[in-house]
Amino acid sequence: MDKDYLDRFESKLQQDLVFLCTSYKMLDGSLPASDDIEARWHDLAPEYVADAVYEIQDYPTVSVGWAGYLGMAVAYGWDSDWTRYSKAEYKSYYGPRGFDDMDEHIVSSILRIPLESDDAKSIEDMLRRCAQSAVDHIRHEQIEPQSPTAFHVFARACKVMFRIGAGIELKRLGYKFEKVDMGN
Repeated sequence: MDKDYLDRFESKLQQDLVFLCTSYKMLDGSLPASDDIEARWHDLAPEYVADAVYEIQDYPTVSVGWAGYLGMAVAYGWDSDWTRYSKAEYKSYYGPRGFDDMDEHIVSSILRIPLESDDAKSIEDMLRRCAQSAVDHIRHEQIEPQSPTAFHVFARACKVMFRIGAGIELKRLGYKFEKVDMGN
């Protein structure tokens, strides 16, 4: 596996999605983040990717996009009760229909945003746009379907979507990225 290629793909996708989210005022030109949240992706990624890979054929944007909702839920938990959320099982993010309605469950039951609200609709619209852009980036790579490279590019796209979702939620919670001058 060409790690440099995968790193470049991930970096370009993240840069493009941050720009997209910034153009819709969902981010401020940077991606707020936390090492705790990033580490949580590594805990949840194997199960998420295992679920999502089955959706690629029929629902490519869902397969990538739900990682954004997962990132929002983890960021919310980081802010509200990290002791509890840092140990939450992956399936606790499922809706009543499992992976299929994870998005609605996270928005209504974890973030506590009414599904019919403008806030929920703007989140849905933004994550759908990001997921479509991620799928477009993957397709642009013209990778052989079902190859190891295709799997790794898909997993990296999910990771970026998780970060984007976490960043959107952190911004909603009032966090912002600030450079700290460590000199003198």
